[in-house]
Amino acid sequence: MKTQHYNRRQFTSQLLGGAITLGLSPALFAQKPLISEDEIDWYDVKEIGVEGKGWSNTQRYFDRFPSKAEGMVREAVWDLSRHSAGMCMRFLTDSPNIYIRYNLYLERLAMSHMPATGVSGLDLYANDNAGMDRWVSVVRPNKQEMETAIAKDLSPGSRRYTLYLPLFNGVNSLEVGVPKGVSFKALTPRKEKPILFYGTSIMHGACASRPGMAFPAILGRRLRRPTINLGFSGNGRMEIEVAALLAEQDPCVYVIDCLPNMNEMTITDRTVPFVKKLRETHKKTPILLVEDRSFTNTSFFPNRKSRHQKSRAALKKSYSELIDAGLGNLYYLDGDHLLGHDGEAATDGSHPSDLGMLRYADAYEPVLRS
Repeated sequence: MKTQHYNRRQFTSQLLGGAITLGLSPALFAQKPLISEDEIDWYDVKEIGVEGKGWSNTQRYFDRFPSKAEGMVREAVWDLSRHSAGMCMRFLTDSPNIYIRYNLYLERLAMSHMPATGVSGLDLYANDNAGMDRWVSVVRPNKQEMETAIAKDLSPGSRRYTLYLPLFNGVNSLEVGVPKGVSFKALTPRKEKPILFYGTSIMHGACASRPGMAFPAILGRRLRRPTINLGFSGNGRMEIEVAALLAEQDPCVYVIDCLPNMNEMTITDRTVPFVKKLRETHKKTPILLVEDRSFTNTSFFPNRKSRHQKSRAALKKSYSELIDAGLGNLYYLDGDHLLGHDGEAATDGSHPSDLGMLRYADAYEPVLRS
């Protein structure tokens, strides 16, 4: 087979010609400024405030743990705490166009099992005419510093928007822009006590296609309550140092969902001390202990089934020990139904897809409402 060589001009011609053949405009390859600076008002989210941030004394504004946590928790936990998972900001506007300008903490935009929209994207929701939060649009990041329209040509009318921040990346800076002359009102974070979620990569948001589809975010919309997401991928292990930090918060409920990152021994050793640490300062705050989800391919792997059985038995035993010790307001959620039973709700047998995230929320919701 004869090898054909192209110079730069020929290659560009072939590329653009192919694009036209595929129905793509060559204009897509052009780099043009988003909008003239004198046509848009930018609002700094750091000055507005975000929900889902438990501590104000952080090294970077969008960190999840306070500065003092560095050196207090393991390095892996600290590094993951720089991700902005669970944070969101809210605003009112009648603008037909909404613009976003943000700088990401990490160069890595996506993962092998999770798209850039979920790892590093910004996700926009709005109130519809019935007062329900409905999805509007998502930023599809392709570089560390993004400036783009997240929504254009919106239907007329003022509405409340919620902008969810990246799940597996951090944010250095974030601004929301609207054309000059339209109304824009930043909404300060709500004062209601939040639901505090602590757990693993699943809690962190893997593998939602976008930030608003992480199940803590889904539950926040359904229950109309702020949430704090303290999921740490591979590192939700009920460590007493983390319990000490969580005890500084004042949530309406603590959710502890760590079994996927633990084994029978660590569950037995850590569950009771972890819960008792929370109870030292929160005598009556409800605490929900959650089993691990069943791998969606467990029927083919006996070792996975055995792991589930041992882990769940250890958690049930610890739960009973806590109840017998007189610790009230303690609740328990079985894990067998978290992903359903058809094997279709995970990206890799473990981490929920969007379908899996909805099923997680469905399993959690009645317990949290009760």
